[in-house]
Amino acid sequence: MKLAELLPVLHELPRAEKFRAVQFLTAELAQEEGAALLSGENPVWSPYDAVGAAHTLTQYLREETGPFAARP
Repeated sequence: MKLAELLPVLHELPRAEKFRAVQFLTAELAQEEGAALLSGENPVWSPYDAVGAAHTLTQYLREETGPFAARP
């Protein structure tokens, strides 16, 4: 099937199906290039329990605002 035949069919697809088509084509191209696609879960950073980051930010803000900054 040629692209000229596919375009009208793709145009008529619902939005979700268009996204699936794009995902499929992207995966196909990546495989042809030898790229490994990420699969499964991807870690997402969260500030929860990031005490070190909070301390670093607090220290930076105190240095930037000078001696008049409120201290706990």
